[in-house]
Amino acid sequence: MQKITPFLWFDTQAEEAANFYVSLFPNSKVTSIARYPSDAQPPAGPPGTVMTVGFELDGQAYTALNGGPIFPFTEAVSFVVHCADQAEVDRYWNALTADGGRESQCGWLKDKYGLSWQIVPQELLDLYSSPDKAAVGRMFAAMMQMVKLDMPKLKAAFEGA
Repeated sequence: MQKITPFLWFDTQAEEAANFYVSLFPNSKVTSIARYPSDAQPPAGPPGTVMTVGFELDGQAYTALNGGPIFPFTEAVSFVVHCADQAEVDRYWNALTADGGRESQCGWLKDKYGLSWQIVPQELLDLYSSPDKAAVGRMFAAMMQMVKLDMPKLKAAFEGA
């Protein structure tokens, strides 16, 4: 059993969001749904509606709560998706920004539920550990001009092209 589980507070979309996330990532599934009891009192949700959804994304457990609009998501918490290549960056980026998601900068976005994500090619993280500080600086400067990360352009900047 996973000792620490991220707990995500949604207004009323916990089940919808969990199903959406599960559809994007391999090795993912909804594991449980709990409903508000018949004697639930405000501010709880209406009796019988979804209270929490347990789900796994690529084997990592999460819990989503329908807790009302009191606590919206902020960029103070985000999830990083490590991508093998540009095609994977593009796939996750396009899926998470669809239907009301919003692009930010430097590989950051908010999905249609307001949750922040960083879609990052693993090669970028690998190049950041290079001892060539000038190359890393060029790559960093190029990244700061981007919205969705473009690894061919970042690699060209790293190489001084």
